[in-house]
Amino acid sequence: MIIPTAWPQLWLPPGVMGWVLPHFAVVSVEQVILLIAIGLVTGSFLNVLIYRLPLMILRDEEQAHVDFNLKTPSSHCPHCQHSLKWYELIPVLSYCLSLGRCRHCQAAISFRYPLVEILTAGLFWLCLLKFGFGMPALLGGVFCATLLALAWIDAETFLLPDTLTQALLWLGLIGSAMSLTPTSLVHSLSGAVLGYGLLWLVGWGFEQLAGKEGLGQGDLKLLAGIGAWVGVWSLLPLLLLASTSGLIFGVIQKMRGQLGHNGHFAFGPFLAFSGFACFFLGISMGA
Repeated sequence: MIIPTAWPQLWLPPGVMGWVLPHFAVVSVEQVILLIAIGLVTGSFLNVLIYRLPLMILRDEEQAHVDFNLKTPSSHCPHCQHSLKWYELIPVLSYCLSLGRCRHCQAAISFRYPLVEILTAGLFWLCLLKFGFGMPALLGGVFCATLLALAWIDAETFLLPDTLTQALLWLGLIGSAMSLTPTSLVHSLSGAVLGYGLLWLVGWGFEQLAGKEGLGQGDLKLLAGIGAWVGVWSLLPLLLLASTSGLIFGVIQKMRGQLGHNGHFAFGPFLAFSGFACFFLGISMGA
């Protein structure tokens, strides 16, 4: 039985609530270089996921039998369809050397590609500083990379693929069970279940009041996956941060006339941003 006075008091300063300032582990230059290199390569793969996975989902829904997946066809210029050589696929460096243009047709290459690679490398570096060199840092990097891919896909296509949300969930639960994440298995499992349930309840309430769907199933699964990593005690701060930032974004877009006729916008990026904050800063309600 939980004594009422043991519950965290929300009006107290962050340190009392259980917020943890980043504690940097002692790492070597070689370890930093290795993790950043792994992050750059992972970011290159994320670019493939971000571009191809939504197309694969839409083609499956249209029952189009096309040989198109994460492996086939090989990496190529989306403008002239020229297959890229290995030296044209070096993360960030190839983009810089080609001045952001295809070597064959001179068409501009989206800045998204090097940006995703740099962001992923930065996230792996932060995981190294948070956990030190070892499996927890690598697993944390995979969590961050998956979350980044989901946020980007949702922002561009309003899709949150089950392949990635389920991977996020199971990696979190398995990592907790093997003590490779800072969240205990009980808190991880509770975070996953309650994360899905809380967001379902919010979506159901909005649908009852507004008469239209406010949250998609993908958002529910995404929060369940994040909850498996940050734990049950981080869910309320995470939801508050995501809802506040999403509301501010929605108001700004509405004022600029860019919200769309149905008033919808992707909520996944705000959940992801809040998930990063809770994961790296240890934001929670205590316990």
